[in-house]
Amino acid sequence: MKQKDIKTLGELKKSGYQSKSIKDELRDNLREKIKNKEPVFEGVWGYEDSVMPELERAILSRHNINLLGLRGQAKTRLARLMVNLLDEYIPVVTGSEVNDDPLAPLSSLAKVIITEKGDKTPISWLPREERFYEKLATPDVTVADLIGDVDPIKAANLKLSYANELVIHFGMIPRANRCIFVINELPDLQARIQVSLFNILQEGDIQIRGFKVRLPLDIQFIFTANPEDYTNRGSIVTPLKDRIGSQILTHYPEDIATARKITAQEARLDKRQSDLVHVPDLAKDVLEQISFEARKSEYVDAKSGVSARMSITAFENLLSTAERRCLHSAEKSTVVRLSDFMGIVPSITGKIELVYEGEQEGAGAVAETLIADAIKTVFPSYFPPISKLERKDAPSPYDELISWFFDSEGFELLDDSTDADYQKLLDSITPLSRLITEHQPDVPKEDAYFLKELMLWGLVAHKKLSRHRFTKGYQFKDMYGGYVSGL
Repeated sequence: MKQKDIKTLGELKKSGYQSKSIKDELRDNLREKIKNKEPVFEGVWGYEDSVMPELERAILSRHNINLLGLRGQAKTRLARLMVNLLDEYIPVVTGSEVNDDPLAPLSSLAKVIITEKGDKTPISWLPREERFYEKLATPDVTVADLIGDVDPIKAANLKLSYANELVIHFGMIPRANRCIFVINELPDLQARIQVSLFNILQEGDIQIRGFKVRLPLDIQFIFTANPEDYTNRGSIVTPLKDRIGSQILTHYPEDIATARKITAQEARLDKRQSDLVHVPDLAKDVLEQISFEARKSEYVDAKSGVSARMSITAFENLLSTAERRCLHSAEKSTVVRLSDFMGIVPSITGKIELVYEGEQEGAGAVAETLIADAIKTVFPSYFPPISKLERKDAPSPYDELISWFFDSEGFELLDDSTDADYQKLLDSITPLSRLITEHQPDVPKEDAYFLKELMLWGLVAHKKLSRHRFTKGYQFKDMYGGYVSGL
């Protein structure tokens, strides 16, 4: 007989079903996945050798878990993926508010039903997808929300005293019995509410309005929190920390390749957008490098962190910028340009917390500085590096290109120019094409113009050329020619 065909307690007993706690359930299923070399936390990148082994050890130890890390580090995603380690279905007493196990009932209601109906007690099967409860900790959360309260109307209707368990209206935690219960942003929970969790975590009983109700709840708790030095709103009280079995520190991606995987997976793109806009690999590297630059920038609050969501929304904005330009010029397809990166500034300004110096500079200026820093970092991977200290007369691979700008009046790169005009303009700078051929001979044709633009922006970042923003685009000139010609 299939599990879901079992409808009564008697049939369940005959089937030989064995009850187990949720922590044993998670542990047993994790053991099987590890033995069979199956992926446990799919879709989370960069934690394979750090966070995931620690999380697996915590599950094998049957611990309640606190995931501690800055924003945008997949803490909630990891908690949600633990649902995949639960059994596909578990039996519950039909009509129970707290998912009572038919073989080990917890609530008075379930015990009464089983006493009255015996082996004919109806049972239901709860799928694992419904065994996940999540609560965002906010200052207005009350003990009644989490644990429950006495229901005076129910007490009056049933003619029972407040001390009777049947008059309790259970909160979220008892209703999450035999489930995973996640409390996000734990430090935001008021200290007195955190104290109410002590007994549940350690002894398993709850108190409501002074009446002790012995409910040995079977719950896998997972908490998420930002480090205390960032979360000014509150902190985790020490005795609660003491009762959480494992505290696991999360982190940001440590390399560009991992960051690119995350962005590619999480960015929500329209298929028409993907078909219309080609994004060179180099553009993706520059985009991810912006987040890395922000995390070490003197203008950005390091304690606050820079979320992975910044790269995701920036990538979406980058494609939208190129798409809008393509639609305006009525072209069938286009390639992302480096000048399109100005379209991602709104994604950056909303995602970074600035320190005092950053506030003085202004969010927009800091965003443009981060883009310039990213270009400066990526530049030496493709072209000869430019050192800060150079001998006055030392030859440079870029001398001919800089001289071209000195001898001409520079050029203007318009935001909405067609691909044909854009390419013609860059091709007109003959030293630029020669440098690309010399240093990047194997670059795909569709990526060559992005590379040309990268060289120009890189020379600006190294203060070899100047760039000025005007209403409809950018003007590139040499550093001193404009000044000399004005004399």
